[in-house]
Amino acid sequence: MRILLFLLLTLTLHASLKEDMFHLYQNEKYADVCTMGFEHFNQNVKDEEFVSLYAFACLKSDNIDRLATPIALLKFTKEARANSAYFSVILMQKKLLFHALNDNYTLAKLELPTTDYVLSRVFDLYAKLGQHEPRTFYLFEDPKDPKLTYKLYLLKNDRLNKMVIEEYYDTISLKRHVYW
Repeated sequence: MRILLFLLLTLTLHASLKEDMFHLYQNEKYADVCTMGFEHFNQNVKDEEFVSLYAFACLKSDNIDRLATPIALLKFTKEARANSAYFSVILMQKKLLFHALNDNYTLAKLELPTTDYVLSRVFDLYAKLGQHEPRTFYLFEDPKDPKLTYKLYLLKNDRLNKMVIEEYYDTISLKRHVYW
């Protein structure tokens, strides 16, 4: 009887956790969802809905490095594989753009898939520059909306530089993304 009670309690807590995470996600509390998912990840590693919700929340809160494990785990359904491919593209673009900014690596010859995520848009714009002299910062105009611009630069640190993308609409700052 105790085992059945424990099992029911565990299933209720699991459903409640995923439900709580989903409600937070709907309310755009992405960092909270990413943190909750991280804290309960090991217990839910086989639940692709949980893993996808966690990964999308981490993506939306700019915790892109947390996508590596979900990328490897999302493989059993068509939707999960599509999510995994989407996350893979963004993680790869982040790593390549970071490498390009820090090490003057050219992205011009690469033909990669892309996404609608802000990092992908900036990656594509940077890659179109081709071989060029490094700059302190880069300003890019969104090809679909000329009022939307992106500022890309490195935030220098003794230990590890951070890559920053600032989004502007006209002159109004919309969001600042920081990656390392």
